[in-house]
Amino acid sequence: MIFYEYPFNESIRTMLRLEHLFRRLTLLLPRDDAVDHHFALATLFEVMDVASRADLKSDLLLELDRQRLQLAGYRGNPSISEAALDLAIRRLDQSRERLVSLPGKAGASLSNNEWLMGIRSRINIPGGTCEFDLPGYYAWQQESAQHRRGDLLRWVGTLDPLAEALEVCLALLRETGSAQSVRVRGGVYQQSLGNGRSFQLVRLRIDPALRIVPEISGNRLLLAVRLMRADADGRLRPAPEDVSIDLTLCA
Repeated sequence: MIFYEYPFNESIRTMLRLEHLFRRLTLLLPRDDAVDHHFALATLFEVMDVASRADLKSDLLLELDRQRLQLAGYRGNPSISEAALDLAIRRLDQSRERLVSLPGKAGASLSNNEWLMGIRSRINIPGGTCEFDLPGYYAWQQESAQHRRGDLLRWVGTLDPLAEALEVCLALLRETGSAQSVRVRGGVYQQSLGNGRSFQLVRLRIDPALRIVPEISGNRLLLAVRLMRADADGRLRPAPEDVSIDLTLCA
């Protein structure tokens, strides 16, 4: 099954973008080719760009506090495992402590690395990291995979508190929803959200055999999904048939 997610606010949108970048890093770092480590470094710079938002750290801390308060409200509930509850709260507390200990904005320590910033200034220029432009970077790429990976892990490690807080926040957020099967008629589905709850994320689970792509839009009052299908040239066209998909609203 393929999962599609759509955030209902800018804070969750930023968190999902960062999660996407950290997942890419996780795939690239274990590889040995210099070109894979080049793109790992490019991804690290993307993380720094997204994480440089002034309010990102505050948003994450607020989300961790909100989730801890919500979990604490389940104390004494006979249908809730106290051991599992303690584990979840302890993980939230540990993530919060590590994030608070992160000095300044995420990636601030890397911004003081002149060698890295020299690469960052040219990596988005087409061909800007050739050996005659950045001979020091070219020499680094000739080092062993183990040497390069060690450097990358050290640099990425400065962002570990941010990655951990993101993982905890988004995992708990996704667990707040329950999947429901909905019937999409004529390729269009709408659902009113004005029921007193404030949703932050919607998740769609779609069978890849259907070969459909959802175009999702929404706000705090309405969710709209339009099903599309790629034609021979890759352009998306409406798919007007009736299909069933799984939908999860996370509050």
